[in-house]
Amino acid sequence: MYRKEVALSSLIAEGSQIDGNISFTDGLRIDGAIVGNLYAKTDKASILVISETATVIGEIHADHIIINGAVKGPVHARLMLELQPKARIHGDVHYAALEMHQGAIIAGQLHPLAGADAEAKPVLKLAANNA
Repeated sequence: MYRKEVALSSLIAEGSQIDGNISFTDGLRIDGAIVGNLYAKTDKASILVISETATVIGEIHADHIIINGAVKGPVHARLMLELQPKARIHGDVHYAALEMHQGAIIAGQLHPLAGADAEAKPVLKLAANNA
């Protein structure tokens, strides 16, 4: 349901650092460091991958976000947020659906997004139950 096929068309390589805001479409993988905000455009499906070697200091907005690195700032996942075992988030997390693996850490508040139906419950999926 949340895994639309979106190509990772851009890469910020390990050893690179970008200071400033980034706006992107489709998919972006970060292996380096970003000091600034990341915004996926809302007119197309988007995916953002923050790898184990990556650090982001700033606000993040995308449809599908996969984190296995360090983030300092709020995270806004419009559809799905996947936190892999080495994810470290220092900031509030806003999500429609959340998958969190054992070992991931969030130092902040969790805010489920209210959909069109205010009574809808957010989907919380335990990664340990994926057999």
